[in-house]
Amino acid sequence: MPSASSISVLVVDDQLTMRALVRNGLQQIGFRDTREAADGEEALKLVVAKPVNLIISDFNMPKMDGLALLRAVRAHPPISKTAFIMLTGRADRELVQRAVQFGVNNYLVKPFTVQVLREKIEQVFGQLT
Repeated sequence: MPSASSISVLVVDDQLTMRALVRNGLQQIGFRDTREAADGEEALKLVVAKPVNLIISDFNMPKMDGLALLRAVRAHPPISKTAFIMLTGRADRELVQRAVQFGVNNYLVKPFTVQVLREKIEQVFGQLT
């Protein structure tokens, strides 16, 4: 059982308010090491420079969307095993299937509660302490 405080997270969303909501939810669960990026390009630069254990990324963003970020992460060997949760307002079956095809670990639909956020993370890492 990993401790939430031992897992580093990168939150990627073009909306500042959504990044704040995710970050606040993570803090309530016990996460301490959280970083943020406003789009996929910025996120990729950050995670290549300093890898994280988990990326929680919005799907719909300018420059590089969440699916392109997922593909880039999976194609880069040093970070290819990074856990990746796709965050979206669209529970669209085609999008989910494409994300699964590219190796997404889980999927989180907006709006969400802190409990659902925790459950989605625990489905990837196991029960958090």
